[in-house]
Amino acid sequence: MTSRSLMIDSIQMTIADITEAEVDQLHALSIGVGWPHRAEDWQFLRQVGKGVVAMDNIGRVLGSAMWFPHGDKFATIGMVITSPRLQANGTAHWLMRHAFTQLDGCMLRLNATRAARRLYRSLGFVTEKTVYQCQGEAIEPGTPSFAVDDMILREIRQGDLPSLGKLDQAAYGADRTPLLSELLSHSKGLGIFRNERMEAFSLCRPFGRGHLIGPVVANSDDDAIAVIRPHVAQHAGRFLRLDTSQNNGPFSEFVDRSGLSVFDTVTTMRLGELPVPAEGRDGLPKIYALASHALG
Repeated sequence: MTSRSLMIDSIQMTIADITEAEVDQLHALSIGVGWPHRAEDWQFLRQVGKGVVAMDNIGRVLGSAMWFPHGDKFATIGMVITSPRLQANGTAHWLMRHAFTQLDGCMLRLNATRAARRLYRSLGFVTEKTVYQCQGEAIEPGTPSFAVDDMILREIRQGDLPSLGKLDQAAYGADRTPLLSELLSHSKGLGIFRNERMEAFSLCRPFGRGHLIGPVVANSDDDAIAVIRPHVAQHAGRFLRLDTSQNNGPFSEFVDRSGLSVFDTVTTMRLGELPVPAEGRDGLPKIYALASHALG
């Protein structure tokens, strides 16, 4: 059984539900480690996920861990943070163990920073792939250089949610419809339709230093480019971010030309036999951009 309290360097910490922390405390925690999340981003994450925090005896928040269930058997983990003075001394491991008590039987996936990979390996996670954090001042993308064929590109409405969820599940391997519904209410969504069937989509919302494009799902690089191009154009001259596992080919080249160069990388890791993303196999759609590091 994982203890509900932990003593480190004369600091007594107790585990608490993340809803017991003030959003401003969580925001200060992420600022302390250089993460870009706004208070509003934390509020959204608490709305769509669950979590725990480490609190000292005067109510300061010194660490956090969150998880985001998709059904009963799969979840992503994120926002695992400890204050700088408590790093490398077991606090994050303790927080993760408490998360595990709430996730018994769940298959798990997360995106690990370089500093956190050793921790997650010690907990049994194995590496899947690299994710590239692409960001910068967006550049007007110009006119498409490929044929548009018979596609219709339009804004996504709440009535499109069943089609959105079905397309995303085909690419992601798990049903994220509840999350997508919440994301859609905070995002501008664009979809590509052919014969009234959704074949690609992208969402773009305020996040961190500016806006974030993601998730993006499509059947081809051309469709993925077409469905993010308007977002890039709309935010030309402003900060824009996109997290992707694509590091070659037309899509990644377009992202780079749009002013979103690789700023950092994280490593996608898993625990258990997870739903396998289609990655474009067998004619299935592909995840071209994440919803975020925490949400996958």
